[in-house]
Amino acid sequence: MPLPKISEFRELSDQELSDQILAAKRELFELRFKKATRQLDKPHLFKHTRHRLAQLMTVEQERKRAAADTSQSVAE
Repeated sequence: MPLPKISEFRELSDQELSDQILAAKRELFELRFKKATRQLDKPHLFKHTRHRLAQLMTVEQERKRAAADTSQSVAE
């Protein structure tokens, strides 16, 4: 399973982005639970999920900054 590209996440709508972030956080929780109960057989999934979550949160922050910049330039 290759690591996802950030360009794929930039194409998502705001709602889809939020849903994906929530899903990634839930998946990380489930992976930690499986690791604690020794049921985890693919430890590389931690890296992939954390990487995907970081990309999603980066896109979310970019959009928030862009919205803040446009609102400041309109106010001036």
